[in-house]
Amino acid sequence: MKKILRVGIAGYGVVGKIRHQFIDQHPNLKTVAVCDKTMKGRGVMPSGIKYFRHYSDLLQVPLDILFVSLPNYLAAEVTMAGLEKGLHVFCEKPPGRTVSDIKNVIKVEKKHPHLKLKYGFNHRYHDSVKEAYRIIQSKALGEIVNLRGIYGKSKIIPFSGGWRSRRRFAGGGILLDQGIHMVDLMRLFCGEFVEVKSFVSNEFWEHDVEDNAYAIMRDEKRRVAILHSTATQWQHRFILDIALTKGALSLQGILSGSKSYGQERLYVIRRSEKNVGSQEEQIINYLEDNSWKDEVYEFAEAIVNNQLVKTGTSHDALMTMKLVYKIYCSDLEWKKRFKIEEV
Repeated sequence: MKKILRVGIAGYGVVGKIRHQFIDQHPNLKTVAVCDKTMKGRGVMPSGIKYFRHYSDLLQVPLDILFVSLPNYLAAEVTMAGLEKGLHVFCEKPPGRTVSDIKNVIKVEKKHPHLKLKYGFNHRYHDSVKEAYRIIQSKALGEIVNLRGIYGKSKIIPFSGGWRSRRRFAGGGILLDQGIHMVDLMRLFCGEFVEVKSFVSNEFWEHDVEDNAYAIMRDEKRRVAILHSTATQWQHRFILDIALTKGALSLQGILSGSKSYGQERLYVIRRSEKNVGSQEEQIINYLEDNSWKDEVYEFAEAIVNNQLVKTGTSHDALMTMKLVYKIYCSDLEWKKRFKIEEV
């Protein structure tokens, strides 16, 4: 008989419910309890799942795995509480409000080497991203020359009492909330960036977190990446262009619950010697979003088979957070104004 691992979900909003769907599809996982501040006290759902208002009550239920889908100001705290309770933990991005938050988590993680900890950098699991990564690794289009990425939406949505638009609770704005996905993908394709120049602004929405971040970064191989993370993109957009020595890749659109980022496509372009540019282009359309399922299943397999977490490790989370904070700190005016911690 297959061992069934008991799962608790801390934070039962939109993302928590999506995770629940795919947790229960896995043959070795079963959601047995959830918590959310919108719950009225404690009780049992018709499905038999226990519910609570606070995560401390959730952690009193016998569990094997904890999924953390909570606001930034609670993410590190609850992740550490889960690890100390002897649970494998899956935490959504970002890992906290600051680099110090994830460093504190890693200290606790090291005390429990038998436990698995994974962070939900969901975009790595989109099929367009996986195919682009496969092509780059194959060297079929040569080596990366540079990258340009735009990820934007039309506002900073102040969910749950406005925590996303308040530095005290969120730690940062559009860059930390959404742009962190693009930062993580650039790290996935290039490795670590050692030089960063940036401008960070909150001049449109005037929250105490950024609504625009513009960065130009250079990696260890002197390849340059340009990033614009924005909450003033009136038509939502996701685009990542990767120039290579023998061609180019362009990831355009990303499948999401809102469907507002358009059709997910990967353009594969082969370099031509003609001065009018390439005439050879392949377009791959993606009609299903398998990323949520694939990410949950990979985590489950790491636990069931006692394997290392492949991607979304605490080291990935740390390095991606460090790069986000390098972007913040490279704008000296922004760094001084909000007393941003140096990394």
